[in-house]
Amino acid sequence: MSRLRVNAFTLSLDGYGAGPEQSLDNPLGVGGEDLHKWMIKTRSFYQMIGKEGGTTDTDDDFAVRSFENVGAWILGRNMFAPSRGPWPDDSWKGWWGPNPPYHVPTFILTHHKRAPIEMEGGTTFY
Repeated sequence: MSRLRVNAFTLSLDGYGAGPEQSLDNPLGVGGEDLHKWMIKTRSFYQMIGKEGGTTDTDDDFAVRSFENVGAWILGRNMFAPSRGPWPDDSWKGWWGPNPPYHVPTFILTHHKRAPIEMEGGTTFY
């Protein structure tokens, strides 16, 4: 039997996962990084973005576990791209560069079709 786990997701008390006015300069929106401070300081986040360092505390333990045994990810369109409506061009491949942190099939929730994008590390965006 399949199992669905809501995982690695930070929400504000009023139900938002990012700040307003998401853009290329502010991928998490204005003030959005404040919501994710617990994760951004961890060793696992540092490793995810190709850096050394970070904390190795309870937050890091939780972050590490949140990426274990995941067979696929489901992301909202804003988590993948700053654009709305039809895809403006096919050159956009996500916020993370050539090797996104997912390393499994990753499904983008949108009303607009786009061909799958195969990335380094095993991530394919659908």
